[in-house]
Amino acid sequence: MAPGCLLSVMQYLSTSDIEKRLSYILESPKDQGALKMIVSRPKTNERRILDSSLISQERGVEGDNWSIGCWKSLPNGAPHPDVQITITNYRVLEVLAECDEKRALAGDNLYVDLDLSDRNLQTGDCLRIGDAVIEITSVPHNGCAKYKQRFGSDALAYVNSPRGKELHLRGIYAKVVRDGIIRSGDTIEKSDCPTSERS
Repeated sequence: MAPGCLLSVMQYLSTSDIEKRLSYILESPKDQGALKMIVSRPKTNERRILDSSLISQERGVEGDNWSIGCWKSLPNGAPHPDVQITITNYRVLEVLAECDEKRALAGDNLYVDLDLSDRNLQTGDCLRIGDAVIEITSVPHNGCAKYKQRFGSDALAYVNSPRGKELHLRGIYAKVVRDGIIRSGDTIEKSDCPTSERS
């Protein structure tokens, strides 16, 4: 953990500050990028930054609370696979926060250097990370009151704006369609979908 990082006062950015850095975000790789950070959420408001993790159809990110306390469920009460993995563009969090411990407060699982916009990724597209493959789902990923508390009201309004939603500045949801080990620093790239492997 960065010394004093979580103890330092968060400096919230204004809309104009964010817009000045938007070009940096828009330069994210289109087809092949990098997995910059893996985060598990064992409990509400708890974060663990991982060097590596198994991601699986059964549990999502290993140790994450998706499998035990998901906000969206199937009729039988099982956690809904369409919100299994949350992905966000690392560059957005680089703009909003000065260290990984604060970036992890966004509450996403995979922080990637990859263009997540509607123009680049569609529902049903797949991404390969290490041996694992994940599929983009249609569930919207929107900023909430906790996002406002952690990154400021201007940041919340920006990611939830029509432009922010088009670019998916808050992130996207995905489900695991091939289990595998992922590691921080792995390549993340567009891939064919092995959908027949999901039961």
